[in-house]
Amino acid sequence: MDLSIIIVPYKAKDKLEVTLDAVFASKTNYSYEVIVLDNLSEDGTDELMRTKYAQHSNLTYIQNGANLGFPIANNKGMRLAKGDYILLLNPDTKVAEDNFQVMMDFIKSCPDVGIATSKLIKANGELDWACRRTEPDPKIAIYRLSGLQKLFPKKFGSYNVLNKSVDEESQIDACTGAYMLFSRKIYELTKGFDEQFFMYGEDLDLCKRVRDLGYKIWYYPKTYSYHYKGQSSRKAPKLALYAFHKVMILYYKKHYQKKYHSIFMDAFVYTGVWGRYWLKRLQNLFRKEAIVSKS
Repeated sequence: MDLSIIIVPYKAKDKLEVTLDAVFASKTNYSYEVIVLDNLSEDGTDELMRTKYAQHSNLTYIQNGANLGFPIANNKGMRLAKGDYILLLNPDTKVAEDNFQVMMDFIKSCPDVGIATSKLIKANGELDWACRRTEPDPKIAIYRLSGLQKLFPKKFGSYNVLNKSVDEESQIDACTGAYMLFSRKIYELTKGFDEQFFMYGEDLDLCKRVRDLGYKIWYYPKTYSYHYKGQSSRKAPKLALYAFHKVMILYYKKHYQKKYHSIFMDAFVYTGVWGRYWLKRLQNLFRKEAIVSKS
């Protein structure tokens, strides 16, 4: 088996159907399997999987008995995967017909690339900036969270690589968990996601650990996938907003607290993160649709 495609849906039945239809319509010479692990959506996903897609012999469907979260459910899928390569794919994506062929050709030809991602395009046609990111150290995080990177992209836009063309392939620090392609060797070295991260941040953490092993993270825009973002987070915006900010603290503690070793830096980071959280909570009271993160 060449490729294992792992999809973890949660209350995203309609988008999941789009995702799977595109997967099975793909044109590729590589053999692949699809593993869907439903996080107890209870929205008709189970019926959809057991009826429309039951005829696909290369599909494994598992209904988890609870919402395990994104990292735990994906790790479960990775342990079941039989492919030489693993693709983590969100249930709100729609891959181009040539996506698997192009991306597999690329990563197989570049043994120094640990994780590869394709161009991700949002529903409005714009690039999903989360598909190419810089390591969010405290300075970079300030640029991004304060809004400076959008106001002055050439000077402060490094987090989402705003100073490069969306069609330029490049080495990056991190991509989004919505589309992550890597070899079985990388999985065996990392054992997948750190399960401390229930929702958000697990992709940044995995990319950092892969880089620390000496491998590259690569943005390869020769093919694309649509990414209809936020399907799961919209179901529980307050929980998602809290989780989004909580993982900022977790990431800081795991990768930077010992490096800075300063109560002043700790206080600055904690105040900034939780201050932003309460600001967003307040702003969402006046929005028709609550926002967790725009990038």
